[in-house]
Amino acid sequence: MVVGVVGAGAMGSGIAQVALKHGHRVLLTDAVIPAVWKAKESIEAGLARDVSKGRLTADARDAALGRLELVVPEHGVGPFRECGLVIEAIVERLEIKRATFQALERVVSPACALATNTSSLSVASIGAACQRPERVLGVHFFNPATVLPLVEIVAGIRTDPAVADRVAAVVDGWGKVTVRAADTPGFIVNRIARPFYGEALRMVEEGVADMATVDWAMKTIGGFRMGPFELMDFIGHDVNYVVTEEVWTAMYFDPRYRPSLLQKRLLEAGLLGRKSGRGFYDYADGATVPEPVRDETLGRVIFRRTLAMLVNEAADALHLRIASARDIELAMTKGVNYPKGLLAWGNEIGLGKLLEHLEALQSETGEDRYRPSPLLRRMVRNAEQFQV
Repeated sequence: MVVGVVGAGAMGSGIAQVALKHGHRVLLTDAVIPAVWKAKESIEAGLARDVSKGRLTADARDAALGRLELVVPEHGVGPFRECGLVIEAIVERLEIKRATFQALERVVSPACALATNTSSLSVASIGAACQRPERVLGVHFFNPATVLPLVEIVAGIRTDPAVADRVAAVVDGWGKVTVRAADTPGFIVNRIARPFYGEALRMVEEGVADMATVDWAMKTIGGFRMGPFELMDFIGHDVNYVVTEEVWTAMYFDPRYRPSLLQKRLLEAGLLGRKSGRGFYDYADGATVPEPVRDETLGRVIFRRTLAMLVNEAADALHLRIASARDIELAMTKGVNYPKGLLAWGNEIGLGKLLEHLEALQSETGEDRYRPSPLLRRMVRNAEQFQV
């Protein structure tokens, strides 16, 4: 099957590289010509690394590069008529995605599946721009697509289940771990992960701890690979903040997902994190690295507050049938490398303790932000645990 990738940025080039390694002929395009050539260089470098690490033979690398076809903008999407699957990985703007899918639909065959790599936009809304929305679905990779195994498969309200099954089988064949997510804001990962960032920001705003201490606590006590402020700087505030705002808006301004002015001001100032040299931390040569307060008692307060919110969000996703318990656990461990599945982690800590913590926060702040999930309440009332 010929695979098309529209959008040659980091995500698009990564998806193309994955498909190339698994034997597909891949057509790759972008609206900006330099991005196409940069993507080619990135793919060549990525495959060369695979050879150097023994993951790929030199012959297999050469064969993969031979299957890559670059489509320059002036050729439009006409060459994509041969594709059986096209994955769009362009800017997160609904009107541009809809226009792209309309253009693709005019040239591809009726059997071609059209997938969007959107992280937060409505698959149903993108598909509604097409005459055949039943072949439109979400196929959400995580960055870097060549490394992270998780892919969220998202069926819109008009997506043909057979199309979703067929595309999931293809992506499974690429060695990825697929999970099924409902077409809701943020899908699984970007919805459930919001408190990891949001509670860190709130605790700094409240003066509970500084950024370095929050990061230290989540790594040392929680076992996370990166602290929330380090991770936000790594992702970039032009991405992380925007996703938070999109989820908050799409959820009818639910206070659980409310963005932080602290992060918004960084975005407005152009301090995007590592990519700009400064975000929450300064990444300039010789910059002073702030020292955390290594207080285990304080660290456990930070960790338990954040974990209570994360488990509560996972419970609510299960309650609202966003995904199955299995897929929620896989999504958070394979997509964002959490140390444990959140539902299992909640069982381990004690659901009753987590419920008490949330109720205390809600009582203290008076905010609906901390309202416990109905499912969490029911589990505690019935002395049950999550089945994972």
